[in-house]
Amino acid sequence: MIVAPKIRGFICTTAHPVGCAKHVADQIAVVKSRGPIANGPKKVLVVGSSTGYGLSSRIAAAFGCGAATIGVFFEKPGEADRCGTAGWYNSAAFEKEAKAAGLYARSFNGDAFSDAMKAEIIEAIKKDLGQVDCVIYSLASPRRTHPKTGEVFKSVLKPTGGASYTNKNLNTGTGVVNEVTIEPANDDEIAQTVAVMGGEDWEMWIDALQGAGVLANGVQTVAYSYIGPEVTWPIYKNGTIGRAKEDLERVQRVLDGKLAAIGGKAWVSVNKALVTQASSAIPVVPLYISLLYKVMKAEGTHEDCIEQMDRLFRERLYNGNPQPDEAGRIRVDDWEMAPKVQQLVDARWKEVNTENFPQLGDFEGYQTSFLRLFGFGLAGVDYNADVDVSIGVPSLA
Repeated sequence: MIVAPKIRGFICTTAHPVGCAKHVADQIAVVKSRGPIANGPKKVLVVGSSTGYGLSSRIAAAFGCGAATIGVFFEKPGEADRCGTAGWYNSAAFEKEAKAAGLYARSFNGDAFSDAMKAEIIEAIKKDLGQVDCVIYSLASPRRTHPKTGEVFKSVLKPTGGASYTNKNLNTGTGVVNEVTIEPANDDEIAQTVAVMGGEDWEMWIDALQGAGVLANGVQTVAYSYIGPEVTWPIYKNGTIGRAKEDLERVQRVLDGKLAAIGGKAWVSVNKALVTQASSAIPVVPLYISLLYKVMKAEGTHEDCIEQMDRLFRERLYNGNPQPDEAGRIRVDDWEMAPKVQQLVDARWKEVNTENFPQLGDFEGYQTSFLRLFGFGLAGVDYNADVDVSIGVPSLA
């Protein structure tokens, strides 16, 4: 079938398998162009490996470090007349590229929050790898079924503190800069968001892996976070998602203690604001990203997910110089948060409206990045050609 983008709100309901493969190949090329990552991990588990930072982590580990990788995700395969999800096609392309490079790659599709998936992964590690020396935790889900109680938690993106929040917002379909008002979360919504997006499941993964003896001495585990500038804090850092990220940092400190016995280390990496399937859903953030892209591209410091993850592995995790901040977090958002960049973005935020947005923001860059997530708009892909949308992930066949 011929596949075209169909956008509904902040998601695209179609994905192009050939375009997704090209997107994966382009990321691999970035890593290869920078040469091997010295002292990198060799056996890596990525929980949430099919899109965004998780996918780029898997690519950096495999093609920068030569690592065997196991990836866990929850994606839908394509059928004869219906597209699969972008994450499905990304994972199929990754496995194909890994096999061609002589690298072990195995994927698991299902509920990463469940005890059953954890048990399945542990058996695979025991059988195929023995142990893993790096665990990346990069899950982004709107809901979670608790594996012990069966309770279903749902996350919300709202401010906290009891007051509604109004600020500028971008209609990503039209380019109109308008205002959005978001009502505050109640205590139950905050608790549910922490249950979905906080650190409990990360800790459950590490506990299960360590209890089964499949974590190597010196293992490092990383979970991803974001802080951003003050303009986004009411909806992010000080909002429900920020409460979840605080819990992630709490768990990082707990895991540090648990892993000390095997010389291991847990990290929270604070990454740059980028167009991902998760960030597109957060009010206010797409407008900030559009302004940020314009400034950072002019500065020559713009990075996408793959450049961020390559730098995390190459210049923080595995070169003996992680450069943690005062709270013990790794900061690869450092170029975003540079004073010169933030002063410019802040000035433009105060000025921006629908009329001057084309001059102040990078709407084209935002839209291009969004479409690339689903395999559209990549050079060298014939989007008028019939494609097979029912391709499989080799290790899941």
